[in-house]
Amino acid sequence: MSLADVKKNAQERMVKSIDTLKSDLAKVRTGRAHTGILDHVMVDYYGTPTALPMVANLTLIDARTIGVQPWEKKLLSTIEKAIRDSDLGLNPSSQGDMIRVPTPALTEERRKEMVKLTKSEGEDAKIAVRNIRRDANEQLKKMVKDKTASEDDERRASDEIQKLTDKFVAEIDKMLSEKEKEIMTV
Repeated sequence: MSLADVKKNAQERMVKSIDTLKSDLAKVRTGRAHTGILDHVMVDYYGTPTALPMVANLTLIDARTIGVQPWEKKLLSTIEKAIRDSDLGLNPSSQGDMIRVPTPALTEERRKEMVKLTKSEGEDAKIAVRNIRRDANEQLKKMVKDKTASEDDERRASDEIQKLTDKFVAEIDKMLSEKEKEIMTV
């Protein structure tokens, strides 16, 4: 394994941490409705737990209402029950062959809880990035010990990995502040 491989591996793992944070933040509910909050609702589809978007069409009816159009009419009550039983605090209602899912406005207290939740997820992402930095630095030290890299190379690579870490931590902070703004906007 070369120094370039260590850096490339660290960068790829840091990108994955950022992607994971993005998907985690997408699940956090803001004041506006968005279909992404229902992506993880599992529906019993002929005995198989299936993600809601796989059995229904999700649309935005207005800023506070999501429309769920099942592809099979007999799934209507199953989907409605799955949404109601999810931990999202939503109360769907059937109207003909469509389910309307109004998203209640968030209270100030709930908004602050959501901000705390996003900060904690951001902190987890930062810890993951720092752990990747630590692993990469340990690999560099091992390479010096095994005499496959010089100490100067190790120092240079270590500096580059630190710059990568700083860049990704800054990106995490930016994502968190954007999400916080989104949550606190009434």
